[in-house]
Amino acid sequence: MRVTFPSVSQVAALLLSAGAYVALAYATPRTHFMQLAGLFAGAMLAYAWLLRSGLGWRWGVGAALVFRLLWLPALPALSDDVYRFRWDGMLVAHGANPFRFRPDEIIADGARTAIPDAATRSQALPELQQLYRQLNSPHYYSLYPPVCQYIFGAAAWLFPTSQMGFVCALRVLIMAAEAIAAGLLLALLAAWGMPRERALRYLLHPLVVVELTGNLHFEGIMVFFVLLALWLLNRHRGVASAVALGLGVATKLLPLLALPLLVRRLGWRVAAVYAVLSVGTLALLFSPFVSVELVVNISRSLRLYFRNFEFNASLYYLLRAVGYWLTGYNQIAIIGPALALASGFTGLLLAWRERRHTLAALPQTLLLMLTAYYACATTVHPWYLTQLIALSVFARFRYPLVWGGLAILSYSAYTSSQYEEQLGLVALEYAVAFGVLGLELFRGKPEQISALPASA
Repeated sequence: MRVTFPSVSQVAALLLSAGAYVALAYATPRTHFMQLAGLFAGAMLAYAWLLRSGLGWRWGVGAALVFRLLWLPALPALSDDVYRFRWDGMLVAHGANPFRFRPDEIIADGARTAIPDAATRSQALPELQQLYRQLNSPHYYSLYPPVCQYIFGAAAWLFPTSQMGFVCALRVLIMAAEAIAAGLLLALLAAWGMPRERALRYLLHPLVVVELTGNLHFEGIMVFFVLLALWLLNRHRGVASAVALGLGVATKLLPLLALPLLVRRLGWRVAAVYAVLSVGTLALLFSPFVSVELVVNISRSLRLYFRNFEFNASLYYLLRAVGYWLTGYNQIAIIGPALALASGFTGLLLAWRERRHTLAALPQTLLLMLTAYYACATTVHPWYLTQLIALSVFARFRYPLVWGGLAILSYSAYTSSQYEEQLGLVALEYAVAFGVLGLELFRGKPEQISALPASA
């Protein structure tokens, strides 16, 4: 087999990417927005050139692994969510239920209720008190599903007093999930007659590298489970596929949106069994955390999420402005749930209007459903978009690649300790991203949108 080496310009782009990631990992606090944006822009330019110049998939996969290894000993500099990860993990490792109590409640009573055993409590409390000062959401119940909690707990058990050890444990696991996901991407692309180079859309995208490997967000593990479910279903292993999807839902809840798309592909009866197995897997994983307070506390957190939280939104910000103009105050308590219902209705409409019901067409429809969801969401953190980038590998759309590149503009909100979004940059992000989506929809006829052409 003849080996084709990267060109000089491709090598330069790879080196530029590596240099940008090292600077982002070790020398860029998130308050330094101009430095962050400049380095990320350099990585995006290099990424665009690597795709456009046709970097071979073998070299691309190797480069993707190297880029992730560069982050291995780095503490997340752009996100403080890792402290909540470790907080929940400490509770799980010491036999406490992270869904029962808010952090402020645990600290207020010295963890007596959460950890009744005095010896265990005396061992855990000093670490919890130190972590508490670093939490960004001490007054909210945990919203991380059970797969996340098991992983947090295992990492905290392995490294009970080491933040760096905890971080490295999570990072190694995320990297392993992404390595297997790379193999699944390549296998599915080959099975569905698409070029393997498409996998590089996801594996080399700077947002994926920075937010998943760098900032330790678990969308990477969720993407792995969804790809595994698709691969198993493509090989007619429906039971294993349903369990894999259930594991994905137990990592991040959004893969539930894929279930309506299976009805026409599998038939009502098989799809119903598939859904029962997936939801049953989720319920089984939740079972160790079942308590009287579980449903109440999770529902409270979800209600707060849709009615109180707002960040980097699009349609919601427009409606919020109208609400202020009409009533003089923020109508998020009404607008948030209404938009959530609208996104659910849009998703069902997309499933009903779908023209092609092959398994290969499912990722593209799921991509559009998630796009509708995030267009209506009150909170869109950059790492959420990595799911869209993964699905775009199998679709004709490239707007997720653009949107993912622009989402870094949302970090402008952290330029000072006084959190304040720059709405002009938010408007720029969505104007360009949705503009590209509009052009791609306009250029393709309905039957072409469902056809999933094999060209990259």
